[in-house]
Amino acid sequence: MFTGTQPFFYRRLSSPLHAARAGVSAAWAITLTTASLVLFHPLALLALTLAVLGAGFAARIGRPLVRTLRTAAIVAVPIVLVNVLVSRDGLTVFARLGDLGPFGQGNLTLEAVVYGAVIALKVTLLILITTLASLAVDPDELLRAFRRLSFRSALTASLSTRMIPLLAADGQRLAEAQRTRPAGAPAGARARVALLGAVIGGSLDRAMDVAATLELRGFAVTRRPSRPPGRTRPARSWSRHDIAFACSAVTIVALAVLGRLRGAASFQAYPLVHMPVSGGTLALCAALVAAILLPFADRRGIDP
Repeated sequence: MFTGTQPFFYRRLSSPLHAARAGVSAAWAITLTTASLVLFHPLALLALTLAVLGAGFAARIGRPLVRTLRTAAIVAVPIVLVNVLVSRDGLTVFARLGDLGPFGQGNLTLEAVVYGAVIALKVTLLILITTLASLAVDPDELLRAFRRLSFRSALTASLSTRMIPLLAADGQRLAEAQRTRPAGAPAGARARVALLGAVIGGSLDRAMDVAATLELRGFAVTRRPSRPPGRTRPARSWSRHDIAFACSAVTIVALAVLGRLRGAASFQAYPLVHMPVSGGTLALCAALVAAILLPFADRRGIDP
């Protein structure tokens, strides 16, 4: 379904998340983001990460999420290293590097490692949620909803969304052209910069062509046409998947806020790590996983 060289773009697949309307799916992804920002307890973040990965496999986009997880590790590791080298608030010192000049004493603390790991886990979770939303939320349907608020903004966003696959295709075509050269494809940073420059140059030329076409067709002065009287579009009724993911979104936000306020997900890194694990913490993790994955249990009416 997905190859190693294919970019991550929306495709309608047979899953409950794809069957739900775009507004509900986007709101559900936003609640996942909210929960990942509100909660700091490592167990709660791990539960969210596992649940998001499980949701990806239930939506038939598990492989891209796993590849994204590998990419996120490239970002997560430097976050931990930088926090360990910069932070001086912890009390549990496990290494002393001496005087580092303007950076002060190079005391590496366990608390800095834990806090950096928590932030890295948050960033990884946000990357996974963003990938899940980009693969499961129909951008055209979402932009049609925003068209009622601003026609020109919706048109600009729609054109930008449509240009992304073209840029990816340009990059693949140019890379293939590089490999067909007699000397073979160049390697190293210079080759990547040359490929990036070619893609950017082509995108600027295409943008000028699109702008000229829109101007000739009068999009610079046009407005969204009013609907003729008597022609009303029938309202789309809510499906079982819309209701399921809407209830899941409300439950996720409620669990995250209650877990933070009631202390079930309390976490403190400085000056000493305070990370209690109680029955409430385990119940919160289980409830979050259930709230995220239960809407995928009903697989009726999911044909693309």
